[in-house]
Order: sequence, then structure tokens, then C-alpha cells
Amino acid sequence: MATALQVTALTVPSPARPLNGRGSADLDDFQFDRSGPRLVELERPLGRTPGRPLRILVADHHEVVRVGLKSILEGREGWQVVAEAGNGKDAIVQASRANPDVVIVDSALPLVNGVEVARQIRARLPDAEVLIFTAYHSEALVNAALLAGVRAILPKSDAKGNLIAAVESLAARSPFLVGKVSEPLLQAFLSSQSPRATIGLTPREVAVVQLIAEGHSNKEASSILNLSVKTVETHRGAAMRKLGIDSTAALVRYAVRNGLVEA
Repeated sequence: MATALQVTALTVPSPARPLNGRGSADLDDFQFDRSGPRLVELERPLGRTPGRPLRILVADHHEVVRVGLKSILEGREGWQVVAEAGNGKDAIVQASRANPDVVIVDSALPLVNGVEVARQIRARLPDAEVLIFTAYHSEALVNAALLAGVRAILPKSDAKGNLIAAVESLAARSPFLVGKVSEPLLQAFLSSQSPRATIGLTPREVAVVQLIAEGHSNKEASSILNLSVKTVETHRGAAMRKLGIDSTAALVRYAVRNGLVEA
């Protein structure tokens, strides 16, 4: 069973700041020593007025999962699920409308994947904390999530034991990683490397790859992303060249391996 990393309350001496100044996470937000990783409690208040509930958005394409998460979360006094979404585009819209404190997103949301959802929400709502809920443990997913501003990554297999702790940690402005998810970050630190982007793909290329892997045509993807068909074809071709693949089937396999779509 995966064990959550111990949260150690460490004060950052600098004034309140949006993580690394770019609205995304880097290794400065995670403290390590040779005995293991320790998480940082940033000196950045959640921004809630006394007595106001913790506002949470839940985005997962399975309704039964959303219902279960809502039941668990609203079992905590002072927590309220203020919005739900079944796909990535709706999650971004709902976040803009509901202004949540904490956003829980499935990594494999349809239309727009969870990492891109997190990136866009963090850009629009820098005070919102994002938790990626995932069935996958790839290094590429962890790195991309951190670069998007995500500070909590929770495997679905660990949700029962760690969901409440993860949300509590985010409410206190502390990162939260568990088990296998923390390993890529720790390895990156030990080798003095910063988290890397997903195989060098741009966010737009990742979005196109996801939609193609979901079975959408270039024309359908262009409509969803509000791009021309030619631009979609350009992004698709660029992604395939970077990944060294030459077929749609290989593109689908890549998307499944990296948690962009479910198998």
C-alpha cells in the first residue's frame, strides 16, 4: 500500500508568491534531504474568509466516481463541492464560473486532458490548487503535471486512504504526493534535474494527440480546439515526428501509456 509523504511545516522566508513566479511548480516547492523528501507549507493563505466553506470542483468522466468523491468530500465539515464536470472543456468553464479553492481533475478527461485543464485553470485562477486524480504512474505525466502548476497527484488506487489528506494539504498550501507518484520527482532531485515536459510536446500538440487517440478526426479536433484543420494537421505531424512514430495506432499507444486516454 502506498504511503503518503510526511508533510513537514516549513516556512518559506520570501513573501507570498505564485510558486516559482510563473504560476507552476518546481523543485523549490519540495524540500528534500538524503533521508527522503519533505513537503513545504508555503506562506500563502488560501484566501477564504472565516466561516466560508472550502469550495471544491470535481471533474471526472465517470458519473459514479464524481458521486463517490462528492460524498466523501462533503462528509467533511466546511467542505462543499460547488461544481462538477464530465470533460475537460466543461471543467475549465465550470472553474471560471464557480471560482473553487481546490480542483480535483481526472488525468484522462475527454476533450481536454487533466494536465491541460490544470494549466488553464491555474492561468485563469492562480489561487486555485489542483489535484490530479490518475490511474497511471508515468514519469511523463508527473513531470507535465508539476510544470502545469499541479501540487497534488493522487493515484485512484490510493484515493480511499489519502483523498481527505490530499485536499487538507492543498488547503494548507502544501504539496501532496504518494507512493510511486513521488519517485520520479525524487529521482529528478537526486540527479539534479528539473521536471521535464511530456517528451518535448507543446500543450497544443498534447491536446491534438489526445483527441486523435480518442477517435476524433482532424476536422472534429479542429472544431473542439477552435483551430483550422490545417493547424491541427500541423500539430499532429509535429507530435508524431517528435515521438518518432508514423501511425495513428502508435499515437494511440503513446496516449494510453502516458495517461492521456484510458485503454
